[in-house]
Amino acid sequence: MAENISYASKPWLKSYEKGVPETINYEELTMPDYLERSAKDFPNDTAMVFVGYKMTYRQFKDQVDRFATCLTDFGIKKGDAVAILLPNSIPCVVAYFAILKIGAIVVLNNPLYSDPELEHQFTDSDSKVLITLDALGNRMIDLRPKTKIKQIVYMGIGDFLNPIKRFLGKKLKKFPFADVKAAPDVYRWMDCIKKYQPNPPKVKLTFDDIAMYQYTGGTTGVSKGVILTHGNLSKQVQQINAWFPTFGRGGETMLGALPYFHVFGMSCSMNLSVALGWNQLLIPRPQPQPLLEAIREYKPTFTPLVPTMFIGMLNHPDLKKTDMSCIKGAFSGSAPLPVEVIQEFQKQTGSYISEGFGMTETCPVTHMNPFIGKQKIGSIGLPASDTLARIVDLDDGVTDMPIGKPGELIIKGPQVMKGYKGMPEETATVLKDGWMYTGDIATMDEDGYFYIVDRKKDMIISGGYNVYPRDIDEVYYGNPKVQEACSIGIPDAKRGENVKLFIVLKEGQTATAEEMIEYGKAHLATYKLPTEVEFRKELPKSTVGKVLRKELRAEELKKRKG
Repeated sequence: MAENISYASKPWLKSYEKGVPETINYEELTMPDYLERSAKDFPNDTAMVFVGYKMTYRQFKDQVDRFATCLTDFGIKKGDAVAILLPNSIPCVVAYFAILKIGAIVVLNNPLYSDPELEHQFTDSDSKVLITLDALGNRMIDLRPKTKIKQIVYMGIGDFLNPIKRFLGKKLKKFPFADVKAAPDVYRWMDCIKKYQPNPPKVKLTFDDIAMYQYTGGTTGVSKGVILTHGNLSKQVQQINAWFPTFGRGGETMLGALPYFHVFGMSCSMNLSVALGWNQLLIPRPQPQPLLEAIREYKPTFTPLVPTMFIGMLNHPDLKKTDMSCIKGAFSGSAPLPVEVIQEFQKQTGSYISEGFGMTETCPVTHMNPFIGKQKIGSIGLPASDTLARIVDLDDGVTDMPIGKPGELIIKGPQVMKGYKGMPEETATVLKDGWMYTGDIATMDEDGYFYIVDRKKDMIISGGYNVYPRDIDEVYYGNPKVQEACSIGIPDAKRGENVKLFIVLKEGQTATAEEMIEYGKAHLATYKLPTEVEFRKELPKSTVGKVLRKELRAEELKKRKG
C-alpha cells in the first residue's frame, strides 16, 4: 500500500477535518486592512486587555493612526525599518500595526537579548526608530550611537495601571518601573499618542512589499533577518483561520501569552486576533500564575501556547481554583508535548491541544494536527491548506524517500519567506525552486501525518525559545581562559531543554562552572545561559578537526538514561 503513495498525491488531504479546504481563495487584505475592517465591524468590542486596562477596536485604530502620524513626522517612510523591543503590551501591538500601515518594515526584538545581540539586529536591519520599555530606556540610549537609530520612544507599564495598581506594582516590584534619563530625540509613548492627530498618509501596500525582518538567532554573524512580506503575513493568518473552521469572526478571547516578538505569537495570537476581531489578553510575563489569573478573570476561549506554559499551568497549585472549561481551542508548537499533558489539559478544559510545526522562515506554521479530527500523538500533523511537503534524501536533497523512511523535510507554500536579508548565499542554501529546506529529519505515514525524528541542525529549544549552540560557543571562545567550547541541549522536564556547555581550558588556566555561567550573563540572554558546565581535557573531533557536537549529545543522553 505504502509503495503506491507519493508526496505529490497529497495523502494528507483525506485526513483533513470537514470544512478545512485544500486551497484557499485568499482575501487581498494586508494586516492594516484587517484592522480597518475589525474596527468598522466591531468598534465597541474589546480589542485588548493589558494589566487590567481595556481598549476597544475604535480606540485601537485611533492609536494606530496617531502613532503612524508620529512615525511619519520622525521621517519614517515606506521601506524604512523600525524596531520594537517590548513585551506583549498595547504599545507593542499598536506600534506593529502603525509601522505596517505606512509601509515601513517591522523589526521585532526580544527584550531579553543582550546589548551585542540587539546591536547586531538594529544595525543589520538599518532600524531608524526604536520603541522600547522604560526599564530598558537608559541601556538603549547608551547603545544608540552604535546604531542608525535616531528616535527612541519608551512606554511604562505604569502608564496603563490605575493609581492603586501602580502604587502596589511599584512597591511589590511586580512590574518593572524606571526613570529614563533626559536625552535628545527620546519620547514617552503617551506623549506621542496625545501630541499627534490620527491622520497618517495613505500608503499603497501590496502582497509583495516587505513587512518584516524577523531575526532567527542572537549574536553577530549568526543571526539572520528573515524577510517576510505582507502576503506572507496575510496568507498565514488565513491558513490558520481555515484550520479552525468552528471559530468565526468576533466574540472570542485570545490568551496572548506567546511572546509577540516571536513569529509564533505574532501570527497565531496577535495577527489572528486582529484579523478576526477578537479580544487579546496581553500577558507580558507568561508565567503559570499570571496565566491562571487571566483565565479566571477573563475566560479566554483560544490558547496558543508552548509546552512549558501548558506544563507550568497544569502543575501549579492555583490550578485547583481555576475553571478552565472556557477554553474551546488550544494550539501548541516549538517542542513535542508529552501525552499526559495533552490528556490532563483535555480533562481540565474539554478541549484538545492541536500540535503543530513551523519555523521563522515559514511565518511560522506549516503543519497542524486536526483540531477536531484524528490527532496522532507525537506527530506534527498535516500540511496546512496550500502547503506542500516532502521528505527527501539527506545526501542529494532531491530524491523522495519512501513512505515511513526518514529524510529532510522540505516545504513549499505561500507562508515561505522571501529570503534572508543581505545573505544571498544562505538564502540559496535553504530555498531551492521554491522549496524551503528545513534542516529537520522527518518521516510521513500512510495517512499523510508527519513526524520530526531528529534535527539536522543543532538548535536547542529551551522554554519555547530557539537557542543556537554556535551563538553560545562563540561567546565562550571570547573568554581568555577558554581553548574550546561546545554547547548542547539536555532534557529538562519543565523547559524542554537546557543548555550544557563543555569547555577545554587553556593550559595553566583554572575556572569554576559558576565563573563560566557568570561570564555568559554579560553576553547572552538569560534563557541561553548554560545551566551545567563540564570541563574536559579534550572534545571529540572528526578527522578534519571539527568538534562532534552530536557525539557529545549522544554521550550525555546515554549517561542520563543510566
